[in-house]
Amino acid sequence: MSKYKPLRSEGAKFSVLIEKKAVWISFILFIICLAVMIVSTGSGSQFISPIDVIKVLVGKGEPTYEIIIMKLRLPRIVIAVLVGASLAVAGAVLQSIIRNPLASPDVVGITEGASLGAVLFIFIFGGTVSIHWMPLTSMAGAFLVTGLLYVLSWKKGVDPLRLVLIGIGLSAAIKSISYMLIISGPLQLAQRSLTFMTGSIYGTSWDKDVLTLLPWVAILLPLTWLQSRNVNIQALGDEVASSAGAHVQRHRIVLLALSVALAGAAIAIAGAIGFIGLMAPHMARKLVGSSFGNVLPVSALLGAIILLLADLAARTAFLPNDIPAGVLTAAIGAPFFMYLLYRNRNRY
Repeated sequence: MSKYKPLRSEGAKFSVLIEKKAVWISFILFIICLAVMIVSTGSGSQFISPIDVIKVLVGKGEPTYEIIIMKLRLPRIVIAVLVGASLAVAGAVLQSIIRNPLASPDVVGITEGASLGAVLFIFIFGGTVSIHWMPLTSMAGAFLVTGLLYVLSWKKGVDPLRLVLIGIGLSAAIKSISYMLIISGPLQLAQRSLTFMTGSIYGTSWDKDVLTLLPWVAILLPLTWLQSRNVNIQALGDEVASSAGAHVQRHRIVLLALSVALAGAAIAIAGAIGFIGLMAPHMARKLVGSSFGNVLPVSALLGAIILLLADLAARTAFLPNDIPAGVLTAAIGAPFFMYLLYRNRNRY
């Protein structure tokens, strides 16, 4: 019996092989993600048992618990899932098309570009314009930095190492601009922007945050998965991909645009949460191999779980203080980045 299941559209315009092992791992991770969501929803200054959380979710819970869960905690949990999944998939795409294990939105400067766009939105409009427009400004900043990164890295093609090194430098330069704006601005906006630069999902709501991010994720994630075949071909190298009939540069631009859009939309809501896009794809490839059709859903689930756990620890380990989730993801991600550098030391 074959361990792969083919999925093809009519006319074979889209086709991908799904490994049965990946389906089972995705199912297990989905169950783990649901369990973490339930436990996280019940955790806080007032603990609510998982049974009571489930009762509220099915409409049979106590009114007091319903207010706490539905109004205060559940939007934050949903945002953690959406943001974690988006950043993880964005990182998986970047690592695949750049063919560099160190690539991720925060490493190559995409996160800082999106953050700068969001900070500018906060300072220019300051609450006078609907927050629903922030993802567009955040994406604009991310696309601008990505274009600049691509131009600076181009020398008879884009070398993966050169792109990462220039991205690190560009990220530092853009972050300094963001901090300069924060220091020079009004205190109230500066505090909001500083929290945003750290990365936090504190104080999220259904209408302001969940309904703003959900349409972007619902559109971009499936579109990215539909590009799985192009990602797999690009992993073989430009010459092999071209000889197989692939439009390498066009596919690369489309994939890069999807990655930047996912990262920009997520960062507009949660701020500059780092290293999820670096860690989750590596963990996914360890579990299901390198086929992008398998890596993408597993990366998305792992990214969601990582951010859920980071946020759970951030708001319960230091009560009554609520630490930004980005602090914990950075604490975990920085050693992971150093480990990758050490493991690939001969390559660089």
